[in-house]
Amino acid sequence: MIVKMLIKWVFFALALMLTAWLIPGISVSGIWAAMIACIIIAVINIFVKPLIQLLTLPINIVTIGLFTLVINALLFMLAGWIAPGLQVDGFFSALFGSMVFSVLSLIVSKL
Repeated sequence: MIVKMLIKWVFFALALMLTAWLIPGISVSGIWAAMIACIIIAVINIFVKPLIQLLTLPINIVTIGLFTLVINALLFMLAGWIAPGLQVDGFFSALFGSMVFSVLSLIVSKL
């Protein structure tokens, strides 16, 4: 069980590094920085994201859920601000980076 979690954690870190490689404006200094950033992203997604989604529910309904992309980008920027070794340069880098990382994370979760 713990071995599976550690393996998934490494794959999430590799997915973050691939995201940084694909999207200009996002950089990760190394595998350890990516692993720490994955923990920070997970904590943000567990504790901060539900609260922000609840507070922005009316605008999310009006935009038919598209405002969730903005929320994801801002939270990805927050992770870049908190995590040492992860740098996110701007909103559009964060937007595309969060989309790519979400797709890669979904693939990792299904494995």
